[in-house]
Amino acid sequence: MKRQEIEPNPRSVSSQTETFQCNSPNSWSVKTQTTGEESEGVYFITITCNAWLPLFELTHGYDIIYNWFDVLKRNGHYLTGYVIMPNHLHALIAFSKTSTLINTIIGNGKRFMAYEIVKRLERNGDVQMLDKLAKGVRSRDYKRGKLHEVFQPSFDLKECRSTRFINQKMDYIHDNPCRGKWNLAKNPVDYEHSSAKFYYTGEQGAYKVLHCGLLEDIDLTNLTNE
Repeated sequence: MKRQEIEPNPRSVSSQTETFQCNSPNSWSVKTQTTGEESEGVYFITITCNAWLPLFELTHGYDIIYNWFDVLKRNGHYLTGYVIMPNHLHALIAFSKTSTLINTIIGNGKRFMAYEIVKRLERNGDVQMLDKLAKGVRSRDYKRGKLHEVFQPSFDLKECRSTRFINQKMDYIHDNPCRGKWNLAKNPVDYEHSSAKFYYTGEQGAYKVLHCGLLEDIDLTNLTNE
């Protein structure tokens, strides 16, 4: 299924290729590993549930993630692509410069989502899953009052400094539900919790994103309040 050109944006997906084209400036270099000490830039992030448990699916917690996206937008950041899988999420986020480091922003998001997921499990009476999450808490975290380990302690964070790298990650995001063991959809646009529909058809999907081609017109270095 070919991606259709999105109007009226001239930097949209080409209808002549199966490969996503962001058409942003292509003179950047790529730094694929970061420390989280940065405060602005375009990043590919992955957040994974503890022990790869399908917590998003079990709690139908997609709205919890969308609520976090809302928080990011209110604080001046831009979501350009995403997919929410049963046990992990990928997102392409353009972080505007703030007084808060990106590592902290994502960490706060994980805590927000973890709290809501635990609340939902408690409301559903899923004692077995809550027990699994409790057993996953490290001793030093337990001593600080942590009761459940909802996510893997670390997360993947890669800075996107080239069109090619953004294109690669966007294709990876959108193809994820159709790949390997998942087989959640025959075509990327058929999977609800993804930005694929927008990039293939021009119609926004379950959650509104900003076309990544528009990032070249945005100055992420302007300080905003976080």
